[in-house]
Amino acid sequence: MKSIGARLAICYVLASTVTFASLFLAGRYFIEHHAIHALDLLNQSEFERIRAAGTALGTKPPEAELRQRVQSMMSDNLELFFTEIYGPGGTVVFRSPDLHGRDLVPSPRHQQAFNTDIEGLGELRAGSFALGPYTVVVATTKGHVRVVMSAYEHTFYGLLVVMVVVSSVIGYGFSRMALRPLRLIQDTADRIRSDNLSERIPVSAARDEISDLARLLNQMFDRLEASFDQIRRFTAEASHELKTPLTLVRLQAEKLVVDGQLTPAQEHAVQIQIRELAQLNRIIEDLLFLSRADARAISLDLRPQDPEPFLQNFAQDAHVLAEHRDQRFFLTHHGSGQAAIEPKWVRQVLLNLLSNALAASPPGSRVTLRSTLMNQCWQVRLEDEGPGVAAEQRERIFERFVRVQRPGHEDKGSGLGLAICRSLVELHGGRIYAEAGPGGRGLSMVFEIPAATPPGPAGPSPLSAPLHSTDAA
Repeated sequence: MKSIGARLAICYVLASTVTFASLFLAGRYFIEHHAIHALDLLNQSEFERIRAAGTALGTKPPEAELRQRVQSMMSDNLELFFTEIYGPGGTVVFRSPDLHGRDLVPSPRHQQAFNTDIEGLGELRAGSFALGPYTVVVATTKGHVRVVMSAYEHTFYGLLVVMVVVSSVIGYGFSRMALRPLRLIQDTADRIRSDNLSERIPVSAARDEISDLARLLNQMFDRLEASFDQIRRFTAEASHELKTPLTLVRLQAEKLVVDGQLTPAQEHAVQIQIRELAQLNRIIEDLLFLSRADARAISLDLRPQDPEPFLQNFAQDAHVLAEHRDQRFFLTHHGSGQAAIEPKWVRQVLLNLLSNALAASPPGSRVTLRSTLMNQCWQVRLEDEGPGVAAEQRERIFERFVRVQRPGHEDKGSGLGLAICRSLVELHGGRIYAEAGPGGRGLSMVFEIPAATPPGPAGPSPLSAPLHSTDAA
């Protein structure tokens, strides 16, 4: 069982049940003990009556007179007590008629109180007493005790069911209350991400284990935030400091080519250096952009607008890019409404995703952009027919400098494009993720941005029909 709350509730129910059962057993013992003691007192009281009658006959009353006196005295309570009187030799001097000739005990006992079981009468509580040379055994039924104990047990079972139900409710509420600070810690810690490192867990004034844990986690988050800030400052400062020297080196290399004093081999080497410097400059620009995005230094002018005209303009460039690679581009759009976007940044996201899809797909394949605006969400899905990405790698591709090698595809990028896409989508209040393409073929890159207004009924827009019927091949 994974839930601590459920385990706490079950432990509370078990503890309550064990405690209640222990109290019941102790109560049962004492009640039964006192009830049997009451029977012993009754037997003692009956013997006192018999002794009073025997004493009137002397210290050694004759058997016949004793039998007659006891017989007349016991005519009132024959149904309550069973009596036997044994002579000095163990002979029966008197036996209650209700015993029907059966012995209360096989032989006279000298212990004062004991239990005996008589066929037809059930279990009896008996007491043995000395009356001069005689032994008097007085017994009474334990049926009343059994009735009381049976009622007590039935009451216990009923109360046990009620107690289990009530303790379950109380245990659940108790566990919820006890774990509320942990849930608060969990919710707060879940919100603390690389783009939100300033939030901290509220610490209660109580000095307990949970408040100590919250303080410890806050200290850890302080160190984590400081480390992230150092990394961001280093990235931003290093990128900024490298930009000017690299620009100077590139200008010097271009000047060497323009001067025309290089041999063909030297000029070829310098051209390679210029290309590599341009690639390095793009990486620096991307790092500077990501640093500004992490610091929330990029302000977006988000305005509600219909994404359909924006997609129409983007599709024109997408057709050209696909045609250049001997591939086909398709676009479909469903739904109506508006989304709060800044077109130039969303266009940057789409261009990055499209470039990756075209580079990963073989010639003659198709890349499909599916746009859907419904349920207060604008979803854009870009599907390619390339080799795809393993499921365990799909989340990592959005990290910086992560380049996943796909079969038959050589990735020449810097590994920053998808990280930039994620930053831009998150600045729009959305999310981006990757999943397997239709039928498990290829890769689908999906981003979702909240709609600005509730969309209208879903349905194909006029945009989808002509673009779906034409391609760039």
